[in-house]
Amino acid sequence: MSNIDIKSVNAIRILSADTVQKANSGHPGLPLGSAAMAYELWAKHMNHNPANPKWENRDRFVLSGGHGSALLYSLLHLFGYGNLSVEDLAQFRQLDSLTPGHPEYKHTVGIEATTGPLGAGMAMAVGMAMAEAHLAAKFNKDNYPIVDHYTFVLGGDGCMMEGISSEAFSLAGTLGLNKLIVLYDSNKISIEGDTDIAFRENVEKRFEAFGFQTLVVEDGNDLIAIGKAIEEAKADKTRPTLITVKTKIGHGCPAKEGKASAHGEPLGADNVKALRENLAWESHEPFEVAEDVYDNFKAIAKKNADVEAEWAQLFADYAKAFPEMKELWDQYHNENIAKDLIQKEEFWAFDNKPEATRNLSGMVINRLKDYIPGFIGGSADLAPSTKTYMNGEGDFSVDDYAGRNLHFGVRELAMAAIGNGLALHGGLRAYVSTFFVFSDYVKPMARLSALMGLPLTYVLTHDSIGVGEDGPTHEPIEQLAMLRAMPNFVAYRPADATETIAAWYHAVTSLDHPTALVLTRQNLPQLAGSNKEGTLKGGYVIEDSIKEVPDAIILATGSEVELGINAKAELAKEGIDVRVVSLPSIDVFEQQSAEYKESVLPKAVRARVAVEAAIDFGWGNYVGLDGAYVTMKGFGASAPADQLFKKFGFTTENVVKAVKSVL
Repeated sequence: MSNIDIKSVNAIRILSADTVQKANSGHPGLPLGSAAMAYELWAKHMNHNPANPKWENRDRFVLSGGHGSALLYSLLHLFGYGNLSVEDLAQFRQLDSLTPGHPEYKHTVGIEATTGPLGAGMAMAVGMAMAEAHLAAKFNKDNYPIVDHYTFVLGGDGCMMEGISSEAFSLAGTLGLNKLIVLYDSNKISIEGDTDIAFRENVEKRFEAFGFQTLVVEDGNDLIAIGKAIEEAKADKTRPTLITVKTKIGHGCPAKEGKASAHGEPLGADNVKALRENLAWESHEPFEVAEDVYDNFKAIAKKNADVEAEWAQLFADYAKAFPEMKELWDQYHNENIAKDLIQKEEFWAFDNKPEATRNLSGMVINRLKDYIPGFIGGSADLAPSTKTYMNGEGDFSVDDYAGRNLHFGVRELAMAAIGNGLALHGGLRAYVSTFFVFSDYVKPMARLSALMGLPLTYVLTHDSIGVGEDGPTHEPIEQLAMLRAMPNFVAYRPADATETIAAWYHAVTSLDHPTALVLTRQNLPQLAGSNKEGTLKGGYVIEDSIKEVPDAIILATGSEVELGINAKAELAKEGIDVRVVSLPSIDVFEQQSAEYKESVLPKAVRARVAVEAAIDFGWGNYVGLDGAYVTMKGFGASAPADQLFKKFGFTTENVVKAVKSVL
């Protein structure tokens, strides 16, 4: 262990401590304890090039314990990522800085994933490793391993306690993802104290049961032992690896080392001073790093740039030897590959017969697979019900990573996070699927999708009380309101084939947000007035009034649009002239111009009725004080769907009554 290595590790520690102290906010314990393993990994075992942070074949690193972000910012600064400066470190946790409290994807150069909710980074890393395995199976040729990189993820006891990590690592072991390496910062401290109060399991035995190789480094400051473990992990070609690295939280700070107080609060000026003295750093001012340390990191970065250059030459030779594969590679990495589908009549074609929108979605998926070669996805053990299986594309498994159908098992939470990892990796357009009611399990990771601006598609079927006999545990009520409340998240609830195809078109052409398709179990008719242009604007007039200013407006989504149309016909018999508006995506409709929204929902018409087999929360913005609702007021029940719709008031007669009540 050279002197420059020791100085470099201590530079990471001191910079992290200074960063937290300057902000008077943050978590110094993890950076101080994990600095040695992070340095050993980044400096000697990880292929990455600060000059090209998006190099396709770079190793990925995810800091699952995102509260330890000062560690990551220190690494990025020292290696020269994005010219992240000491001034940026000094702005830690301040408004509009490049160093927010937790790492944010797309915000700071070199951050591979937004992390903060513990365990989420663990599961996203599994998705990245799956993406690597799939792309390697698709593209690699003898002597041309153009996709050949590792996914490293670092987290602590909290990440291991969260259930999402068990879900994800159970699948990773099943899939034999040997290029996934988990670094476990085992310091036996959580916010409330020693982990023995709530966490006494043998983590290594659990991971062995998952199918991992497990290695233990007894001293978290032993760079040689850490390096040996990383190389041993790489040498295992059949299993992912857990490396338990035993550390002391707050290492080097005499008054805080090994104590819970080191976790989530600044060390304090006196303790930072003691840390500097303990690490022989007292001659340096805050945020000051010796030139020989910077030179060390520059030399490592140069070496890594040479590694990328070697890969670039390999890829150039590959492109010459296999021009058809180069063309395919470009298609996989073309984010706009689906844009032209708007003009392809065959993509928009459908049979004019009643059909469940989940079935129509399945039809679209099996069209998209031929247009988008990087299209990949699956469900949480529900593909026969959610209609998300791609025919003839094989199953992704330890025996065939080239398969495009993913099987997540009954793991909705991990599935969504893994979907995020697939999207983060690049080169793939992913979707995940489950029953809509189980979006409750999906929600935390869907929120991360929205935060990161990932174009992941959520296929959520069995959208209402139309589920029927399964009863209220399986009948979503408040979930649409939940999704609509989420910033940068688009939910579509289509009413027929045209709207379903358009919703999918929106999803696969999105570049900066996730999309949910909320789909029926029961058959719906194809509606004469539906159109793709209006659907892609989120809402439109599906059947208009005769008068320029209608007597009333019925607003509906999904299966209830037909009810609105039927009610309009009945009201016309009584001389009441109604406009029916389909709002398949309120999120998208809200993005339209004020003029367009006024043309669909003129403010002068205050007699409005919202019809949706879900809770009315969120509809007030459209219905107003004078409007009425035909919506759910409580949970559902167990009975055939047609009986339930009648019981809860989703009938033509009840919609007619509601319209009359506001006139």
